[in-house]
Amino acid sequence: MTFGGWPEEALEFYAGLEADNSKSYWTSHKAVYEDKVLRPMAELTEQLAAEFGEPKIFRPYRDIRFSPDKTPYKTHIGATVGGTSYVQFSADGLGVGSGMWHMGPERLSRFREAVAADGTGAELEAIIARIEKEGVEIHGHETLRSAPRGYPPDHPRIGLLRHKGLTTWQHWEPEPWLQTPQAADRVLSFLRTSAPFCTWLTSNVRE
Repeated sequence: MTFGGWPEEALEFYAGLEADNSKSYWTSHKAVYEDKVLRPMAELTEQLAAEFGEPKIFRPYRDIRFSPDKTPYKTHIGATVGGTSYVQFSADGLGVGSGMWHMGPERLSRFREAVAADGTGAELEAIIARIEKEGVEIHGHETLRSAPRGYPPDHPRIGLLRHKGLTTWQHWEPEPWLQTPQAADRVLSFLRTSAPFCTWLTSNVRE
């Protein structure tokens, strides 16, 4: 089926789950989740797959084994698309991101080497500048307070070198267009704007 947006019932479902995160609520509203929340996400990610890669929709259940918060259900639905894109829907609206939120030691080492090098580092700076000009935000994650070991604190790209993760992100509050195919258009526009950033990461950081 063709993606048509998330209906008002999807927003109401998550608003209710935030208020009553219980098995009884989930059981009595499971059909709403499957039809009004999960199905649109599956339709959207299937539409995105041809251009951005294989999708994976995350399970709605929280891993509470090591968490002090024992509420059993996630209050959002999230999905990855390909290796670098992410879509999320909740009562707060629609979010979409791309990049690498957390880099393991080997990837982080390659990232820093590429950022520090004159050619690839300058290329990333230019890509980020173009993306930000289009209104897309760039976020660093697990950012160090000082220069990483082996890099001078006065390096011209020290701000980028201090990040252990780097992503683009955009969030939209619930509005009428969220219930229409325009939601897919906004996600597509964001991911296409972010594509050069993801290509740089894939070329320089991923194995």
